[in-house]
Amino acid sequence: MIEKRLSFKEGGWLKTNIKYAIIGLSVGFLMSAFIYIFNPNGIQTKNVLFNILFSLFITLSIANVIALVQCYFTPAKIGFWNFVWIYYLCNFIGLFIGVELTYIIVSIIFDFKYEFIAHINDYKFNVLITIIVGTLILLYHFQRINAEAILKSKEMDLVKLSQLKTQAELQALQSKINPHFLYNALNSIASLIHEDADKAEDMTMKLSKLFRYSINTLQENHVSIKEEVEILNTYLDIEKVRFGNRINFQIEVLSALENKLIPRFLLQPLVENALKHGLKDVRDNGEMKVNITQSGNRIEIFIYDSGAPFPEELIAGYGLQSTFDKLQLLYKEDHDIQINNTPEKHIKISIPFI
Repeated sequence: MIEKRLSFKEGGWLKTNIKYAIIGLSVGFLMSAFIYIFNPNGIQTKNVLFNILFSLFITLSIANVIALVQCYFTPAKIGFWNFVWIYYLCNFIGLFIGVELTYIIVSIIFDFKYEFIAHINDYKFNVLITIIVGTLILLYHFQRINAEAILKSKEMDLVKLSQLKTQAELQALQSKINPHFLYNALNSIASLIHEDADKAEDMTMKLSKLFRYSINTLQENHVSIKEEVEILNTYLDIEKVRFGNRINFQIEVLSALENKLIPRFLLQPLVENALKHGLKDVRDNGEMKVNITQSGNRIEIFIYDSGAPFPEELIAGYGLQSTFDKLQLLYKEDHDIQINNTPEKHIKISIPFI
């Protein structure tokens, strides 16, 4: 549906009138040039002035009348054909104003008496020109508006494709479970079956819960911190079977932040990364701490571990790389991630409230 107005939508009132004034003057000069070329008697200066003033004032009058009427009438409001006849009516009103205004000015310049609506021949001549020029302008604007609508539709399609691509990438990241973790978890369950069947069953249920969370059938990109911490505890319960008392796990969350949203499946890969790389050789008294707090209008997440320091040439494994990718997709440049060995070894993530 055509909704864009034809006249002054593209610029200010003065700028648009200057543009139409230049068009009117150009048409007036061209008309005079044609008369001079094809009329063996040439053209008088007075007639040149008439042509220029007629063209100038008729063009400006039509443009301003149309602009005024379109403040209240558009094709979307009154229908296409109603708009067309109102548009041509505006052309004729503009023609009338332009012709009469021209004669007022010419009567002042050449000092003769002005007579209202006493210029039938001028109206006959200019009506034809007005219809032709008005039709060309109308067709041009409708063609331009349709082209812009097609372009806008294509741009919207590109935006939708980009959103779908981002959503697919997020779903791929969120659905990943490290195969090494799955292998170790299944081995632990297998070893427990004959030793403690109830514990093996409980571990199996928690592994199932973790997988359901990772599959994310509702396609949610964000979850509450409370829910994310709950699934992290589920993961840690599984890992505690393997690590036993070698590592002390702590999770501290500012109570006011429990219902705030963070990216889904953000914490577990980072904790898994710390266990796999930092604490893998720790035999006892290992420390693993997650701290979620607030600084201004941002959420700050800290992942501490007492294992081996981060190497200077850090190679991003599954946990870190998935985090980098996820934060970039969801927050663009409005996030910060730091990897530090001092004063304590930790990863710090800063993201805004949403």
